[in-house]
Amino acid sequence: MAARLRSLLVPAAAAAVAALVVGGTSSQAKASRWIQYGIQDDAWLLAGPDPDALPARIALLKKLGVGIVRYNLQWSAIAAKRPAAATDADDPAYDWTASDTVLDAVHEVGIPVLLTVNGTPTWANGDRPPSYAPKNSSDFTAFVTAAARRYSWVKKWTIWNEPNQPRWLRPGSPRLYVTNLLNPSYKVLHREIRGVQVGAGGTAPRAGTGGVSPLAWLDGLHAAHARFDAYAHNPYPLSPQETPFTGACGHCTTVTLASMPRLIAKLDKYYGKKPIWLTEYGYQTSPPDARFGVSWAKQAQFVSEASLRGYQLPQVTLLIHYLYRDEPDLGAWQSGLQTGSGKVKPSFDAFRLPFASIPGAAAKTTLWGQIRTGAGRRPYVLQQLVGGGWKSLGGTRLTASNGFFQASVRAPKGTHFRFKSPRDHGFSPTLILR
Repeated sequence: MAARLRSLLVPAAAAAVAALVVGGTSSQAKASRWIQYGIQDDAWLLAGPDPDALPARIALLKKLGVGIVRYNLQWSAIAAKRPAAATDADDPAYDWTASDTVLDAVHEVGIPVLLTVNGTPTWANGDRPPSYAPKNSSDFTAFVTAAARRYSWVKKWTIWNEPNQPRWLRPGSPRLYVTNLLNPSYKVLHREIRGVQVGAGGTAPRAGTGGVSPLAWLDGLHAAHARFDAYAHNPYPLSPQETPFTGACGHCTTVTLASMPRLIAKLDKYYGKKPIWLTEYGYQTSPPDARFGVSWAKQAQFVSEASLRGYQLPQVTLLIHYLYRDEPDLGAWQSGLQTGSGKVKPSFDAFRLPFASIPGAAAKTTLWGQIRTGAGRRPYVLQQLVGGGWKSLGGTRLTASNGFFQASVRAPKGTHFRFKSPRDHGFSPTLILR
């Protein structure tokens, strides 16, 4: 299983490179470790009036090696008028045009989908905004039935987005969420789709104004006897200074990627080793957002480190990056791999070729990475920056069958590494040992 990475001196004067000797082992990361990395960007995929835009965007998803696409199935938009036969997906009141366009295109190229059912139409909640829960649970489950029959090939579903915050669900009651939305939908989806997985939660990292913390929400789900196959959470950082590993608040009730063990411990206590889906995550960039953004280089670093963090966390089987393209309004979200004007950020390569380090003892570091495109064992070449040029270390290696690899090196802080994917004709972002 393990291949040796020879100790070597990079071709140069030995005295000049003595501190850059690389040694240790190169090994395939655990082939049994299974985690999907995906993207959500509904607006970008909806493409607008250009008929050629969607195929090009689907091709970009394939180039990135996207393992799953998350998409919001907006009940309020699909059923703006009350259907006469609500469980019949062909009822004329339903308008599936937008979701059909995107989901059919994604399905055609073999990318799995996670559907989030969200948003109440006015006829079902007393002429209120979509965040208000339906008055009758049966209206919601009838829509879920129709959706399940139309998209029976979708095997992963979540019920509502961030229901612990009032901007998404009112009233913000775990019991109401369980009894009126989650448990009835769980029953419907398992009846309609063989092999389906239904995710609960979809919780925001903090309560926000008038909301419920994700930990208290999980308490409420347990008390209400929630039924689910996986727990979904959006572990966004609370500040640009927080990394995927460090900087979380000490004793608060928020749950970010850096503080996920809080959620895992409580989930395990109540439900055992349930799978965990991290259904939204990302860092905004400056430019364009000078207030909340990190630099483009820092975003690329954090995209790679988040991939490693998800890989290392027990039970995490899915991590979704939000978004692909920056939203045009600065008050919205600028966490894209591409700017609103189309300029590709370094995080594009960090997504398709994530590369991060795991510190060890005595200056030993494990380099961790993944090639997301393709299948089976994939070739890669480790490279080190020496004297202003990139030098290959030990020739071409092969990843594990799931595209992951690990390599142990001995090098001082400040050493620059990257890896090349010959099949992709691409390079990972540069990794600087810290």
